[in-house]
Amino acid sequence: MTNLVLLLLAPVAVAQTLTIRAGNLIDPATGAVRRNQVIVVKDGKIASIGAGAAGEVIDLSSEWVMPGLMDAHTHVSMDLGTGISLQEPQLVEGSPIRALRGLRNAQDMLRAGFTTLRDVGNGANYAVIDLKRAIDQGWFVGPTILTAGKIIAPFGGQAVTLPPEQGPLWSFEYDDADGPEEIRKAVRRNIFYGADVIKLVADNSDYYYSEEEIRAAVNEAHLAGRAVAVHVFHDAPARNVILGGADSVEHGFWLSDDVLKLMKEHGTALVGTDMPHEVLVELQARHQLPDPNEMERLITDRLRRAYALGVTLVFGTDVVVSLPGKTRGDIMLDYLLVWKAAGVPNTEVLKAMTTNAAALLRVQKQRGAIVPGLAADIVGMPANPLADTGALHGIDFVTKDGRVVRRP
Repeated sequence: MTNLVLLLLAPVAVAQTLTIRAGNLIDPATGAVRRNQVIVVKDGKIASIGAGAAGEVIDLSSEWVMPGLMDAHTHVSMDLGTGISLQEPQLVEGSPIRALRGLRNAQDMLRAGFTTLRDVGNGANYAVIDLKRAIDQGWFVGPTILTAGKIIAPFGGQAVTLPPEQGPLWSFEYDDADGPEEIRKAVRRNIFYGADVIKLVADNSDYYYSEEEIRAAVNEAHLAGRAVAVHVFHDAPARNVILGGADSVEHGFWLSDDVLKLMKEHGTALVGTDMPHEVLVELQARHQLPDPNEMERLITDRLRRAYALGVTLVFGTDVVVSLPGKTRGDIMLDYLLVWKAAGVPNTEVLKAMTTNAAALLRVQKQRGAIVPGLAADIVGMPANPLADTGALHGIDFVTKDGRVVRRP
């Protein structure tokens, strides 16, 4: 408990120079392992790999070491609690409590080994952008967070069956935008308030965005150096998303092989949010989702087909519930069970959690690999994740930008 309090209240001192003796150093991009490597960290970055040592020495000679993990689909400030709709948190919680929950969740994720997160909305009234700024300014220790601000969607956001007398309650977290011009304005508004990525919802309702509307968002976002992520479930709207140039499809649970092939052709990444059974049961209890067993089969099959067809896979979770005895980071790692059930090789899973994620998040020149010049976001564990990705549950060493957050 003392360690958690210290992590929450005060930044850990940055070691100017740090040496890590790595018994097994994994390169997720290739699956290669180098034995008995010495990693020298200076001023938060990897200075060298090889021989020699300087500063404080941390002995991980019996551990497996790799870059910090990334999750490309998080909602760090959101917890549906006992609510039955996406609107309930907007009615009972303001931005301050959501930001504080986000801080707690983000730090739990960091201790679990997730050093970089992409938060794709439902972050209260831009509260996660302020959380990101607080971490970036060194007020708190936390992961790198890339934020989407408000989610851009056709009229109604992701709300359902609200009476007109109540007004647009969803506007706390969503930006209504219909037609290319409204969409361009919504993209600019999000960027003005600090968004790092643009998130759209394509098919939450019977109506959905056209290819022209998606392309308007993509063109505007790409001009400003932002990627575009789009929530989409089904084939018809997904075609518009892919042909419109979006960088990633989020979820895509009901996609056919034809549409997955189109993703492969256009280089569209799949952030599949491949939910394990325990999470599906919890969501069904609150949102009347389809039967968890059927959804589990559907999601696993879609992930299996996507991998077989060569779609670029990026790890993302979409955790918005709590489970007894587990932190948000623990729940995120449970998603690995689905990747295993889908037959995705362990090397590809680690790549989806590091190399592929870094490319999609456009941070590959700053982090995502253990090479000189990149940020010293490093994790270590006693067992080999190339043999069993379940080893990631045993992460006992974490550095973030050279700060030691957790050690054996």
